[in-house]
Amino acid sequence: MNKKTQTLLASLTAALFVAGCATVPSVVELNALTNQIVKTSFRDQGIVKTDRLLNTDETNRACSEADVAGKPLEESAAKVIEAANLKTVKWPSDGKFIGDWKEGEKIAQSGRGLTWTDDAKTVNGGNCYNCHQIDKKEISFGTIGPSLYNYGKIRGVSNPNDPASKAIVEYTWGKIWNAKAYNACSNMPRAGHMGILNETQVRHVVGLLLDPKSPVNQ
Repeated sequence: MNKKTQTLLASLTAALFVAGCATVPSVVELNALTNQIVKTSFRDQGIVKTDRLLNTDETNRACSEADVAGKPLEESAAKVIEAANLKTVKWPSDGKFIGDWKEGEKIAQSGRGLTWTDDAKTVNGGNCYNCHQIDKKEISFGTIGPSLYNYGKIRGVSNPNDPASKAIVEYTWGKIWNAKAYNACSNMPRAGHMGILNETQVRHVVGLLLDPKSPVNQ
């Protein structure tokens, strides 16, 4: 840790100490100090740029401020954020929502891409197992998100191309593309919106979740 970072951390500690005796620092003041610390502590390396940490949009700012305040986002504000994010969802250009579940499984298993050790040409993975159980046979998975095992079967999708399943198919696509369109402060990455996955990859992950032949629905 360099001297400038130590100084900033000391300032933050002092601010919090004073807060116990006087006026609590505002969220804006704490955010400004945090940004200073990030700018000082982090550096661009490889394909990873500090701008990705600092240049957050209104959605992330609102959720971060609510988190700092220790209370959930107000329902009215959440609805506004969800509506704005829903408008950013890019639906399949060819109208095809369902891809190859086998390719979807590869994407779900892969955590490559977007790290400083990756080449800019590295194909990104979805790293889905980091947060979800998907295949019952998989022994290593995270629990930050809900289990997705039997995702399509539970929702009654026996044929994802059936018009009766349209709402679930569209929701699944939208959730993967931009999770905050359905839950303002969702922890799930906005895979399509943030360029983590492209349209074809999203299509394959939808196939993994909804195709009756996928191990997800066995």
